[in-house]
Amino acid sequence: MSSAADEGPYAGRELTEPKARPAFTLTDQSGAVFDFAAKTAGAPTLLFFGYANCPDVCPTTMADVALALRSAPADVAARTQVVFVTTDPARDTAEFLGTYLARFDEGLPNRFVGLTGTQAEVEAAQEAAGVPLAEGEGTMHATSLYLFGNDDLARVVFSAGDTAQEITQDLKVIATA
Repeated sequence: MSSAADEGPYAGRELTEPKARPAFTLTDQSGAVFDFAAKTAGAPTLLFFGYANCPDVCPTTMADVALALRSAPADVAARTQVVFVTTDPARDTAEFLGTYLARFDEGLPNRFVGLTGTQAEVEAAQEAAGVPLAEGEGTMHATSLYLFGNDDLARVVFSAGDTAQEITQDLKVIATA
């Protein structure tokens, strides 16, 4: 990791301005309405935008998140929610997202939440979260993994090069703050 990790409490990249937990509503993998801000409020939450047919960044990020949660103290893992929002709603149906995410969250205290919607709804969610809109039918997307704390603010973000150990370290810091 960069020298920034030596300057602050986080292994990931510390945000210069904390980011408020975004408000958006999409459909979860069971077909139910999921209000992100309301359903995740006050809990450590990892938020990622990607797509299920991604050949590289998305599956490795979800695998790193799963490994981080398996390495975290049990109470931290039990309080942490993981939300994956598709950037390819034309192909990532709710059912498909559920099947995809089940590959990663088996045995964890909380199932990963997969969210989809119309193209306009997904774009509105990206805008609410402050991530660049995905391009190329959702295949060219931001690779930021945001960690929101109990105070509903994200102070740290991870990128594709960050490790499960770094995510675990920051989960412990955020969950006890």
